[in-house]
Amino acid sequence: MTKTHVMALDAGTGSVRAILFRHDGSVEHIAQEEFEQHYPTPGWVEHDAMDIWESQSRVAHRVLAEAGVEASAIAAIGITNQRETCVLWDRTTGEPLHNALVWQDGRTAGLCDELRAAGHAGLVRHATGLPIDTYFSGTKIKWLLDNVAGARERAERGELLAGTIDSWLIWKLTDGAAHVTDYSNASRTMCFNIRDLRWDDDILALLDIPRGVLPEVRPSSEVYGWTGRAAGFGAAIPVASAAGDQQGALFGQACFTAGSVKATYGTGGSVMMNTGTTLVESEAGLITTIAWGLDGRVDYALEGVFFGVGATIKWLRDELRVIDDVADTAAIASSVPDTGGVYLVPAFTGLASPYWDQYARASMFGITPGTGRAQLVRAAIESMSYSYRDVIDAMTAESGTPLPELRVDGGAVANDFHLQFQADQLGVPVRRPRITESTARGAAFLAGLAVGFWDSQEELRDTIDIERSFLPQMDDATRERLYAGWTKAVSRTLDWVEH
Repeated sequence: MTKTHVMALDAGTGSVRAILFRHDGSVEHIAQEEFEQHYPTPGWVEHDAMDIWESQSRVAHRVLAEAGVEASAIAAIGITNQRETCVLWDRTTGEPLHNALVWQDGRTAGLCDELRAAGHAGLVRHATGLPIDTYFSGTKIKWLLDNVAGARERAERGELLAGTIDSWLIWKLTDGAAHVTDYSNASRTMCFNIRDLRWDDDILALLDIPRGVLPEVRPSSEVYGWTGRAAGFGAAIPVASAAGDQQGALFGQACFTAGSVKATYGTGGSVMMNTGTTLVESEAGLITTIAWGLDGRVDYALEGVFFGVGATIKWLRDELRVIDDVADTAAIASSVPDTGGVYLVPAFTGLASPYWDQYARASMFGITPGTGRAQLVRAAIESMSYSYRDVIDAMTAESGTPLPELRVDGGAVANDFHLQFQADQLGVPVRRPRITESTARGAAFLAGLAVGFWDSQEELRDTIDIERSFLPQMDDATRERLYAGWTKAVSRTLDWVEH
């Protein structure tokens, strides 16, 4: 039968989706399902890995049923995922030993302090491109091995497997035949040497992680295995790509050349610059990471990450209840000329790039008796643009590459007010593609390339269509005055939690 579609499985932080892409790069259909978040104690965030698998399986079947597409017509499955969340499971039964520890989880802050105090930051940064931080998977895996009864002993006996969400889903899809990850996800574990392209023995020893629990690291575009009985498709579909969500978005935006930049606004967020085969070491709080492995080579990237982006707007809705619908925020923010001097720093679980302060906490400044709902909503939206400018200014300085434009994706790009303010703060055009499912589309592109559904990156580039460009309108003096207020607010948020 003719292969007509590629399926992308997008395992996000708050929901999972299955998306069918046609050969022209357009979306045939999307199925989505939210799953439960678990907060056992303040600062701890967990997911039920079986919940993720079962939800992901349901939406995969639903998207086929609702689109009227047979499983046998799917050329390949590509996976993109929340990157640093990790799972520990039984090699024989496939049962997780504990809830997955989510990228937002801060329970290993003390361990990270100890590692830095012992002088290991240089080793980790040089090998992995990462700072020592709770954000990454390595200390989470160590926590699971140390704190789940019997886990370390069982891991030493070869009875357990560990991995990020891509590894977990691939293992389940292939009935346990493939325990793999790709270069992009491996580079987020704080255990992978991005220079030598291998698990780093010194760091594994430092964290006391047995190499045998970790997946094989493979290119981002390659057939890892075929769907089995547990997937329930009734057809053996190639599982042919894996990409961390932000790397997937970079590929899905066709940022194939060095110097191209995209920004993603999700629950958390990211700005990523493709640096090609050049590994750029950052001195300004950025992450050096692997973009993807493709066609026998590895491309690198510089990245800034943010913990509170869409999560900030969700907080306004669910906790403060100052909005009923996220879609209302653009109109609310536009109803006032400015914030009245109010700044919101969304450090709910600390600040990531370029500050890397796990002890910062969210704060509001400049509140007066005249501060109302509209000013608060506007300040929350503006905080996204300021945060992204922090990183992009550092990124262009370190790479020596000016920013000609910014390509954007993620849920918040539907907000015209937000994108206009982002263009105003950066002083460059912000481009919104017609198809904003860039993360999933990147996974689909990589999977399709692996099986010949698409022939080349040039063919993929032709599928990108810009829906609207937001051009900067703010004068330089206003731009810099507003940004100076932001940097002042951030400085008073740092190191808030006693430790």
